[in-house]
Amino acid sequence: MARDRFTPDFDPDCGDAPLTAARHDIVIGRWQGLRELLRATSTDWLSRGHRIRQLAQACAGSSTVESWLAAEPRSADALVLRAATETARAFTLAIAAGRGVPIDRDRIDTAVLACLQATEAWPEDPTPWISLISVARLYPTGVRRQELARWWDELHRRDPYSVEGHLQVLHYYSSRWHGTHGLMYDFARDAAGVAPPGCALPVLVQYARVEEYRYALDGAQGQHAAVGMGQHWDHDGAVSDVRRTWQRWITGRGEAPVAPGELRDLNHLTHAACLAGAADIAVALLRLQGRRATRTPWSYTGDPEKQLLKWHRDLGVRE
Repeated sequence: MARDRFTPDFDPDCGDAPLTAARHDIVIGRWQGLRELLRATSTDWLSRGHRIRQLAQACAGSSTVESWLAAEPRSADALVLRAATETARAFTLAIAAGRGVPIDRDRIDTAVLACLQATEAWPEDPTPWISLISVARLYPTGVRRQELARWWDELHRRDPYSVEGHLQVLHYYSSRWHGTHGLMYDFARDAAGVAPPGCALPVLVQYARVEEYRYALDGAQGQHAAVGMGQHWDHDGAVSDVRRTWQRWITGRGEAPVAPGELRDLNHLTHAACLAGAADIAVALLRLQGRRATRTPWSYTGDPEKQLLKWHRDLGVRE
């Protein structure tokens, strides 16, 4: 019998079946499934962050989280989800307005206040601090350095190796928002340097490389910028970064399965390894992630499915 043709699975929930079931509840305006999911997640911060982010995107276009709060106004989980939902709504407005067009400051303030309320509702939870740092990017001139540092300290104290938390700071420091490429890379490398073996933080360098590429494409030269970045992915430094992240993160994590909240990180490293020409690492990573895939960062360099099919074929990957 012929081997089944490889087809990537772009499940937005990354294989998290309980999350998928809870998101279906949002479609029918039912909030009880969200409550049960987050209650069961408890203090598994990796899963909680992943689930909150996905639920917030789904709740942003509905009144489900408001219905939950109307029924249980003191629910810490509901308040944390509302903070993430208000953050998602603010970013949706910013995207609709277009790059460089400020949105109503009151909308940003609303999200910030929701985040601060959530930090008080569940003081141990790092998730609302991640939302807070994220929405801070939307202020036209950012926030005061001392304020950002305080929020970062609060997050770091609760979850010092949070990839999502570090990623939000990395975006804040990027040229797209309130920093420079140099500041962004310095932050990524500093975080990677203190990460223990098996921690995913070294992949921040690959996130930074994607961010730099996106910034170039969004510039005045548009698609022509890609021509001038022919070695962006495969110069010596980029290849060394891929091997360093592989060594620190993947070889250090042993046989642990890839959690849904880690799948986007893994795809960033796989994407980087493929484009860097690090075939040995790319093959191992493609096997590790199997059919599970995220559309980003593949969507920034072409059609995600076509690229994954190409690399599986060109590298002779066998599952």
